[in-house]
Amino acid sequence: MSSTPHATAEGVTARVRDKLGVISRQAVYDALGVLAEKGLIRRIQPAGSAARYEDRVGDNHHHLICRVCGRMVDIDCAVGETPCLHAADDSGFEIDEAEVVYWGRCPDCRGRPGSQPRADGPA
Repeated sequence: MSSTPHATAEGVTARVRDKLGVISRQAVYDALGVLAEKGLIRRIQPAGSAARYEDRVGDNHHHLICRVCGRMVDIDCAVGETPCLHAADDSGFEIDEAEVVYWGRCPDCRGRPGSQPRADGPA
């Protein structure tokens, strides 16, 4: 997971097959599910995208996603340890996690002539 942060299950399956030769897609999904449930990896599913997995857990970081190519990068929380966990109105909830996703165009896509966000959402 550390060598390919934000990998999809399909990407993980391909990497495991490259190393082991054979593994079922279901075995990969099952393993990712258990690892996420145990808090060893984090599952992220931005709107319009397949679920992604990363091993950066235990902190309150966010993500920035390019609307054109789908590139995803980590963004540290702006200020303090967990500022996003203090909602203006928590409606009685005990908040323990916040997911913030920033959307835009990456430097590579911004530099390409005619580079516009995809009409059907992120890659």
